[in-house]
Amino acid sequence: MAVIKKLLRNGRKSFVDIASELNVTETAVRKRVKKMEEEGIITGYSVEINPRELGFGVKALIGLDTTPQRYVAVIQNLKKNDTILSLYSSSGDHMIMMECWFENDVKLNEFLEHLEQINGVIDICPTIITDLIK
Repeated sequence: MAVIKKLLRNGRKSFVDIASELNVTETAVRKRVKKMEEEGIITGYSVEINPRELGFGVKALIGLDTTPQRYVAVIQNLKKNDTILSLYSSSGDHMIMMECWFENDVKLNEFLEHLEQINGVIDICPTIITDLIK
C-alpha cells in the first residue's frame, strides 16, 4: 500500500525515489508495481490538472436522478456529452454523479438547463467545488 500511496501523490515519481523513501531497493519497487499492473490493481496513470489555469473557473459535481424506466437511456445520452469529465452510477442521494468544469457560472447554468431537457431526468443537484483539501 505504501507504493500505491506514493504513486497516488505523484504518478511520475521515479522508482528510485520511491525506493529511497521506503527504504527498499529500486528493483523491489519495480517488481511490486509490475505485479500490481498485471493483477489489475494499477490500471493506468493519470495527471492532476488545475482547471483554473485552463480557463475553467467553476468545477462542479452534479447529482442527477431519473425515472427508473429512462435510467439507461439517460446514461447513454450523458456518455456522449464532452462537458462531463467523469460519470458515475451511484447509490445514496443520487442515481448518477458527474464531474464537470465550466468557464463560469453562466456556462454551468446553460449546462443545467440542458440536463433539464433530457427525457427522464427528474432531479438535478449541482455542488460547486470551492477548494481541494486532500
